Amino acid sequence: MSRRSGTGTWPSSCSSTCSATPPISPIWSALSSSRPRGTRRSGWAISASCCSSTSGRRCLCSSPTPSNNLNHPNQFIVGLALCALGNICSAEMARDLSPEVERLMRSREVNTKKKAALCSIRIVRKVPDLAENFMALAASLLKEKHHGVLISAIQLCTELCKASKDALEYLRKNCIEGLVRILRDVSNSSYAPEYDVSGIADPFLHIRVLKLMRILGQGDADCSEYMNDILAQVATKTDSNKNAGNAILYECVQTIMGIEATSGLRVLAINILGRFLSNRDNNIRYVALNMLMRAIAVDALAVQRHRTTILECVKDADASIRKRALELVFLLVNDTNVKPLTKELIDYLSIADPDFKGDLTSKICSIVEKFSQEKLWYLDQMFKVLSLAGNHVKDDVCHALIVVLSNASELQGYSVRSLYKALQAYGKQGSLVRVAVWCIGEYGEMLVNNVGMLDGEEKITVTESDAVDAVEIALNRHSADATTGAMCLVALLKLSSRFPSTSERVKQIVARNKENAVLELQQRSIEFSSIIQRHQSIRSSLLERMPVLDEASYLVKRATATQATISANKHAPTVAPGGLKLPNGVAKPTSAPLADLLDLSSDDAPASTTTSTTTPNDFLQDLLGIGGVSTSTAGVPSTASTDILMDLLSIGSSPLQNGTPGQESKPVHAVPEAIDLLGSLSSTTSVSAETKPTRLVSQGMDLLDGLSSSTSVSGLEKTVHPSITAFQSTTLKITFDLKRQPGNPRETTIHATFTNLTSSTYTDFIFQAAVPKFIQLKLDPASGNTVPANGNGSVTQGLSVTNNQQGQKPLAMRIRMSYKVNGEDRLEQGQVSNFPSGL
Repeated sequence: MSRRSGTGTWPSSCSSTCSATPPISPIWSALSSSRPRGTRRSGWAISASCCSSTSGRRCLCSSPTPSNNLNHPNQFIVGLALCALGNICSAEMARDLSPEVERLMRSREVNTKKKAALCSIRIVRKVPDLAENFMALAASLLKEKHHGVLISAIQLCTELCKASKDALEYLRKNCIEGLVRILRDVSNSSYAPEYDVSGIADPFLHIRVLKLMRILGQGDADCSEYMNDILAQVATKTDSNKNAGNAILYECVQTIMGIEATSGLRVLAINILGRFLSNRDNNIRYVALNMLMRAIAVDALAVQRHRTTILECVKDADASIRKRALELVFLLVNDTNVKPLTKELIDYLSIADPDFKGDLTSKICSIVEKFSQEKLWYLDQMFKVLSLAGNHVKDDVCHALIVVLSNASELQGYSVRSLYKALQAYGKQGSLVRVAVWCIGEYGEMLVNNVGMLDGEEKITVTESDAVDAVEIALNRHSADATTGAMCLVALLKLSSRFPSTSERVKQIVARNKENAVLELQQRSIEFSSIIQRHQSIRSSLLERMPVLDEASYLVKRATATQATISANKHAPTVAPGGLKLPNGVAKPTSAPLADLLDLSSDDAPASTTTSTTTPNDFLQDLLGIGGVSTSTAGVPSTASTDILMDLLSIGSSPLQNGTPGQESKPVHAVPEAIDLLGSLSSTTSVSAETKPTRLVSQGMDLLDGLSSSTSVSGLEKTVHPSITAFQSTTLKITFDLKRQPGNPRETTIHATFTNLTSSTYTDFIFQAAVPKFIQLKLDPASGNTVPANGNGSVTQGLSVTNNQQGQKPLAMRIRMSYKVNGEDRLEQGQVSNFPSGL
């Protein structure tokens, strides 16, 4: 679109858009239609500058002489025309009038230069290709003395840097010296009333210059070096007692952290932020915390020097400052300062606001788990957190603690005593109660007999009756919580076996819950009463201590599941297990992915023995999954975390939570007292410590009914099949010994033996298996993870498979073995298809 020379009118293409002139206020209309030509011209300029983009453009197009306004001798009319052009110009209009704007930028009038520079900013935004036309003019304006022109020119330079890389390089070469001069002059200038703000000389110009310097110095070492001296001068001479001074200092810090500054200058900037943390203004403290979080990645050591001040901010009355300071503390923690920082946070936990305790507790638990190097220190800190904020501790944290306790045999006595004392003082903390009753049920004899005393630990006197009292109080106090109630009942049942003298009292406590409104507690009460009353001879073996939980596998799965959840929520790549750091000195096993382990037909699509994505609530399912592999049956709903927690000490069938169906059972609404799940079992019957989950039985049915007095639950006669060679290569041989339960012909027990056929020892040996969806698979822990060379010894592992389509489809299994030879990872896999028929 072009102008006609001499007339200043617009072509028909523009006039056609102005057929309907929008309504204008009376004063603008009067100015536009007035007889004096200057007044009319001013009216059109004001109207155009105050209208919206489309309507304003129509107003300007309706003006008889829009271009003459830019050539008028009155600087104020020219300024109005530039404002109108900047506000409503289209891309075509900007291209046509940009030469006029360039000419006005060379004007001798200060006001015209300023308005032209501001109009140029709008033109560059509309048409970035015109940036090169304004580069030299913008650089020349930086030599002006008037602050208004300088601010406009600096803003134009900033816009040019964003619009064009060529402009950025040009300004780096031609503007750095001018910017340094401007900043030095304004910093050292004497008092000037027209620019003074609370005793600070023109803070607006300060800030604009610093922002432009940050853009020019980012990624450019030469420019950054030229700026270092003046930035240090601004950082040291600016008065921090004034709000305007603090604004300049904050912008200076941002510039220092954004360019390639020297280490000394960065330390100076971080020290300024440290002073901000002591300021009484909440906004200043908050922006300082935000900036320090970014500064950690640049110079963590300098930020560490202000750790004490940051910790004080965690205790601030302002909620936003507390939360931001807590996030900063979490980033500051490392192996050297974890203990003092954790102590400070735990000390504050006792007086923290209830609304803040949840976030604080979560951060403390994360810090302790991530940086703990000693199990004793880890346990002590977790016990303190459970005592002070047990109601805010998440389930997965408690589960991880239980796994650690199970593996720390030398600290089990100390742990149960510590939890018993905490339970007496903080009995209202839900998570503390659950962990404490679990430990009392498992290690009650250690509590009473003071087993495993540590150096410097004081003995406590706890009788068998006291241990039962503690669990009974917890049961009564938390009767509304089905999870805690179920764990208390299981703990009482175990105590009746460990302390025979309390058996009658435990029976009475358990019997009181036979009519409990919660189906889970009612069912357990009936079952446990039957065990106490009628099956005392098998009770000790039935209630043996839980086997040691696989800590390494559990932590790897938990961390992998957390990364999978983050990936699902944020579309971020999942961190491989090799990149995980496990606390408490736990060695991480090498595991290979199970993707594509099976290549069976679509009818026999396998259900992998490990799931690739789990939720945090699934962590409880691993507590009793000793082998580190668990298979879920298609169509069966996953168990909720509360159900799994109640099964932590379960000894028999999978429980129901308020009528929720189990894996292979139908909904049950009540369990009559007449049902005896262990009836007809004679006094000579023994049971294995490891019992298999069973289906819920119908009314009046006895799970063990019909067994003779000499029957052994764990020693039932099995159908034995010949051993098979499941896999053999030049390096590894695997044999399967097969046995089938007569009472459940679908279930087959497999004893796998792994033999090394080479002269090199295999380390970090892991066996994995996958089966089709109609088969259920359970893996027990392996006897070890090192396979001796030359067949001098072997590793064994138990498997249990259940073929739900026995007689219709044979057993099928894909296997994978991963191990290391002299530190080098090896992987082998194959398919087992030679199972005997009938399985």
